[in-house]
Amino acid sequence: MATTAPSDVRPDPPHSSDDSSLTEFGYRQELHRSLGRYASFAAGFSFISVLTTVFQFFAFGYAFGGPVFFWAWPVVLVGQLLVAACFAELAARYPISGAIYQWSSRLSTPSFGWFAGWIMVIGQIVVVAAAALALQMVLPAIWSGFQLVGGDPSPVSPDGAANAAVLGVVLLVLTTLVNILDNRVMSVINRVGVTAEIIGAILIVVLLLTHSKRTPGITFHTGGGAEGGLIGALLVGSFTAAYVMIGFDSAGEMSEETHNPRRTAPRTILTALGAAGLLGGLIILGGLLAAPSLTDGHLGVDGLSYVLTSSLGDGVGKALLADVVVAIAVATLAIQTAACRMLFSMARDGQLPFSARLARVNPRTGMPGAPALVVGVLAAALLLLNFASPDAFLAIGTTCIVMLYLAYAMVTGPLLLRRLRGEFTTEGTDETGARLFSLGRWGVPVNVLALLYGLVMTVNLAWPRAAVYDPAGGHWYFQWFTVLFLAATLGAGALYRLTHAQHPRSGAESAP
Repeated sequence: MATTAPSDVRPDPPHSSDDSSLTEFGYRQELHRSLGRYASFAAGFSFISVLTTVFQFFAFGYAFGGPVFFWAWPVVLVGQLLVAACFAELAARYPISGAIYQWSSRLSTPSFGWFAGWIMVIGQIVVVAAAALALQMVLPAIWSGFQLVGGDPSPVSPDGAANAAVLGVVLLVLTTLVNILDNRVMSVINRVGVTAEIIGAILIVVLLLTHSKRTPGITFHTGGGAEGGLIGALLVGSFTAAYVMIGFDSAGEMSEETHNPRRTAPRTILTALGAAGLLGGLIILGGLLAAPSLTDGHLGVDGLSYVLTSSLGDGVGKALLADVVVAIAVATLAIQTAACRMLFSMARDGQLPFSARLARVNPRTGMPGAPALVVGVLAAALLLLNFASPDAFLAIGTTCIVMLYLAYAMVTGPLLLRRLRGEFTTEGTDETGARLFSLGRWGVPVNVLALLYGLVMTVNLAWPRAAVYDPAGGHWYFQWFTVLFLAATLGAGALYRLTHAQHPRSGAESAP
């Protein structure tokens, strides 16, 4: 461990007010508190990772929606900002790891909260796998030598899908090691990676907009790629935005490792989503304006990698793609970290199989090592589906979004009920003595819209469209993969709950 730390990673005070606030919820400080404001922001931004997710799903959005799919972006951004505003209130009041599980448990019942946490952690594991698959969209475009399996790099081809799995497993090995080492190491990598990603994203936006070949009016055209007309194009095209703008709750997930979490986490939840939403929207717009052609078929297959290398030249384009590789690696690391904290939080309450082992924290590193291994192995196992069919790429990606959206609704729903009953307090102060973040009189309308948006998007994303999930035909299980996976998750959770008496160790039975 380094003897000196960057300014944003401060040594742990022996007895801080942050630590004493954790005891109010029935826990002792085990994770190391070393994250400052920028590190907290980096946790949320790197999970969202606009360069990873936009590059991964741009081709899909364009293939089904044409240029008009751009307009799904601001709609999803507004919807997710409503959800994030609710989460910011909760992060100020419950600065605990395992955010979704903890919030839902305290707002409703321990059993309901357990299912929210169970769905969330399984969803996070699927997100880890989906993020690792994104390397296939970038590495072969930088150098053909990264195509280790076959010769076709397209992720929708058998060769590309298999190669994506190989590259993803290699990345998961590296991120698992980092998640075992030390949270200071993890934080430094996160912050450096996020800084590089923001700089790269800004450069990409500027270069694409300065190489525009058409006007923004093109975004009102479906371009012949619409699925079921304009509304269908926007509904399917919204998958891209929905996949990008998840994980902003990670700032709350890292609360037990953050200084002044009641003040810091609410702000970083909102700023991470806002910054990612703005940059992502501009990248998509720039890609549509700078693409050499909207009708030659490349945008719907090769996506933004094709736009960068063909519009900006191999040298500049590949340099920017290298920055995207960094973003993908950091995003995979951050998502795996969030999943580890969820496993740790639930295990600490004795709510999972092998809880004693999963809740063990290395006192030297401040990291729960067992959850990192579990998440890494399970995510790698999911990648093996890519060897079965290229359609697994989309099935995995969409499934993880649905899981997270449903878990989010299992927080915003009980929160709304608390508000309507007058049981949700807006009182209290943060570590600096200032009032806790609160929506005030806007709480109910914002909460209502957040819940409705989340439920509508969950149904939209999970709807088993054959043209989307099984375009080649013959793989009914991919068409229904999301529904089946969710049913299996709920069934396995119910079976575990029935066979294991649950007695939460924490104060999750009631909300203060």
